Amino acid sequence: MTIYNQIDSNKRKTWIIFAVFILFITFLGFFVGNILGYGNGFIIFAVLSASFTTLISYYFSDSIALSLSGAEKADPLKYLKLHHIVENLCIGAGIDKPQVYVINDSAINAFATGRDPKHASIVFTSGVLTRLEDEEIEGIASHEISHIRNFDTRLMVVVAILVGSVTLLADFLFRSFLFRGRSRDDNVNPLLVLVGFLLLLLSPLVATLIQLAISRNREYLADASGALLTRYPEGLARALEKISQDRDPLKSANKATAHLYIANPLKNRKDTVSLFANLFNTHPPIEDRIRRLREM
Repeated sequence: MTIYNQIDSNKRKTWIIFAVFILFITFLGFFVGNILGYGNGFIIFAVLSASFTTLISYYFSDSIALSLSGAEKADPLKYLKLHHIVENLCIGAGIDKPQVYVINDSAINAFATGRDPKHASIVFTSGVLTRLEDEEIEGIASHEISHIRNFDTRLMVVVAILVGSVTLLADFLFRSFLFRGRSRDDNVNPLLVLVGFLLLLLSPLVATLIQLAISRNREYLADASGALLTRYPEGLARALEKISQDRDPLKSANKATAHLYIANPLKNRKDTVSLFANLFNTHPPIEDRIRRLREM
């Protein structure tokens, strides 16, 4: 599979999953509104409420992520080579150079954040700079710059809004079922009630699984886009190999920011590639990513 085919394939998969997400929310809202007799109007309120709560994250997600990770701006003189690598790749990608940050940690990892290429930041751990070769650093930088150029950070904010909408709808359903016996006296089909409870239990899980699936597909896409940018997939492949062998824990990592990194900093080092296990991973298996890069 060529680099261009890989990019096209991952774009299609991501938007298919995204469409399924929208359909799932629509079905949930339609079902909840009709089973409880409230109509479909309340779904607008639910979506608007979830959107409002994530609006702050949309505009301040980068500063929040940087603060949580303990990142500090990379001094242009001290990290001159790093700035040159990022700037050269950005010229090739046709985007503005993002703010460059460094986390003082020996673990090998990196991430990008920001709502668009004009409001973006790219973060490297000090382990990337001290333990990787220049071609490998360039491979990691190209992956993160591709996230920025592909608007992955914006997409994941939109997905977060959708997940929030599903969670809000599920909570509304639960509260409605609790109080409908006292507030309403109409008859409801017991089967519909059972289905409603199943939706209540499963909808947040399904929404999260879809979110994780989109996240994994965007990692594949960033790998392919990054390889296209450098014209040297082996650089990123070797960097991912070293990350997979790295045993140093990333001290500043947490569940809120883990999905941002080029490799999951919280994952079990004894990776499994089973389908069931991968459903709950924020990143695809590193071995698979390396294999795809070396097939390009």
